[in-house]
Amino acid sequence: MAWDVRGKRILVTGATSGIGLEAAVELARRGARITMVGRDAARTASARTAVMERANSNDVDELLGDFGSQASIRALAGAFRARHDRLDVLVNNAGGVNSRRRLGADGIEATWAVNHLGYFLLTRLLLDLVKKSAPARIVTVASIGHRRGTLDLDDPGFERGGYSTMRAYSRSKLANVLFAAELARRLEGSGVTSNSLHPGTVATNIWSGAPTWAKPVIALLYRPFFISAAAGGQTIVQLAADPALDGVTGRYFEKQQPVAPSALAQDEALARRLWDASEKQVGLAEA
Repeated sequence: MAWDVRGKRILVTGATSGIGLEAAVELARRGARITMVGRDAARTASARTAVMERANSNDVDELLGDFGSQASIRALAGAFRARHDRLDVLVNNAGGVNSRRRLGADGIEATWAVNHLGYFLLTRLLLDLVKKSAPARIVTVASIGHRRGTLDLDDPGFERGGYSTMRAYSRSKLANVLFAAELARRLEGSGVTSNSLHPGTVATNIWSGAPTWAKPVIALLYRPFFISAAAGGQTIVQLAADPALDGVTGRYFEKQQPVAPSALAQDEALARRLWDASEKQVGLAEA
């Protein structure tokens, strides 16, 4: 039977604004059952109301989760399991940037913690539920910025120096592409697909964490080329809902087309090492 998003349970992280919100609206319009995740209770409740009104849907619920805290992610996974017995599509979308290197709740550099380890931990905690729901899909929002990314698994959080907003962001997005591809390899034959995407250069508030000096540069040089959050959300919707992508896995998408990611993002040995290192950082490594 061809993939039909109607009636599918879809969990969207980073769903209170930007491309996550717009993707939630469009998927709800198409008849999906949406669970929205946000950090702030009031903002998440308001976003849920907006999605319900714009999509004319009553099948939208909300959960709280702070992707800078592994304890919060574990609580989120537990809360989802308590409420739902299936997960057809997981959309890993929450993310951000930081003007200065800072540590999150678990003592890990914040960009790496939120943008990569948050995706990794939530996916691992819900993976058995996704597999039980197969055919199912996992969609990971990366960025074209991964093409500038480097990866030092001995120092992923720039503890030894060299931190900059874009270096940290590009590194986390490279990790997203590597993770999605490695996940696809590990899920082969399970009926669950895993793909990553660049949503486009989107006019959202993700860059509010950029350094003060950089904001006018971003506005002057890049904002004229920004696309709307609604347009940026379309690749998420495509990977979650398009029947033509049945069985398509391990791919990276730009402008709604599968393209080759950076050479580093295609390094399968590096992807395996990243997986192992990530398991250790989130406390899931086998003894």
